[in-house]
Amino acid sequence: MLEINIIRDKKDFVIERLNVKNVQNAEEKIENVINLDSERRQLQKENDDLKALSNQLAKQIGNLIKDGKTSEVEQIKQQTVDCKQKEKQYQEKLSAVEKELNELLLSLPNLPHISVAKGKTSEDNVIEKQWGKIPDLTGNALPHWDLCDKYDIIDFNLGNKITGAGFPLYKGKGAKLQRALIGFFLDMATKNGFLEVQPPLMVNEASALATGQLPDKEGQMYHITLDNLYMIPTAEVPVTNIFRDVILQENDFPLKRCAYSQCFRREAGSYGKDVRGLNRLHQFDKVEIVVIEHPERSYEQLEFMKQHVATLLESLELPYRILRLCGGDMSFTSALTFDFEVFSAAQKRWLEVSSVSNFETFQANRMKLRFKNANNKTQLAHTLNGSALALPRIVAALLENNQTDNGIKIPKILQNYCGFEIIDKA
Repeated sequence: MLEINIIRDKKDFVIERLNVKNVQNAEEKIENVINLDSERRQLQKENDDLKALSNQLAKQIGNLIKDGKTSEVEQIKQQTVDCKQKEKQYQEKLSAVEKELNELLLSLPNLPHISVAKGKTSEDNVIEKQWGKIPDLTGNALPHWDLCDKYDIIDFNLGNKITGAGFPLYKGKGAKLQRALIGFFLDMATKNGFLEVQPPLMVNEASALATGQLPDKEGQMYHITLDNLYMIPTAEVPVTNIFRDVILQENDFPLKRCAYSQCFRREAGSYGKDVRGLNRLHQFDKVEIVVIEHPERSYEQLEFMKQHVATLLESLELPYRILRLCGGDMSFTSALTFDFEVFSAAQKRWLEVSSVSNFETFQANRMKLRFKNANNKTQLAHTLNGSALALPRIVAALLENNQTDNGIKIPKILQNYCGFEIIDKA
């Protein structure tokens, strides 16, 4: 959530950055925020003045009774009653204004970093880096969904029978490959200083609100209405919420966490060839990295996280590229995002496998995540997270890019994790 003081002090800058994210009627919304905040402040002052007057009258009544001047007490008691009634009226008005202000603030996305360019779609993203050689497959090369069927490693039809489309069933070497990738990603994260945690797969409304999934992505999450819980779309949500309502010390930074979890996304409105096979699922595995950092060092940490993801992809020998997202393609919560895409040789297309983002104070403001600075004053921390990595499209690219006439070769880095060097009919 945007900070009120920044909106008030840097109004024109805030409007300009919101326009980069293509926010409709940004100027009008910011003016409304400032007006509501001014009204809130005035109501709070008047309410406080009434409380002070009530306290003063109560003290007067005590003194009059003590001095035996009971004839004047009734008159002052009536003034006290009037003050209490007005206090109640002001409090009701104040609550209504605070609710309206909070709802408006929750509807505003994070401000994009100054380096983020205005744009509307992924076509406007900037390619920052490309690594690796694009595989040149033979004409009989199969897409991963046919390879899964050929080698009997992932069963999409059986998953559909058990649950529905987008819930594949992994088996044999397919299941082992999943487990190998999870182990490899977690090991690499812990070697880079991330503490492994195993979070719940469901979160409450407060947690979803704190990281920005609510109200922005409500339609994309599975909601268990009976208990008002949400299936997590990413481990970012529970892991970041570890630090909700926490006050840290400066020497606590950086706080680095990693977690493997299953992720659940409705993916409403996703249809067509781009969702075939492993390209877009409702349930999938992912290893997430989360960092809580001092504001002065968060962008250094973002670079570290980018390099961590790049190392994973290079270790897997997957050609990849890094994109700096434009304003129109960024998430609601992000200030700066880099997407990683791997090349899927049989599909002849780039597949997104990771987003690494800095949210600056946006999530921290929602979750009251603060620290005491050198002057012993509290200020908001910065939060960052990244996929390291999401498995489905990694598996799709590994299967397609490494297919041969004799089977699918496993990258050397994974062979000890898998216990085999090739996926074949045996």
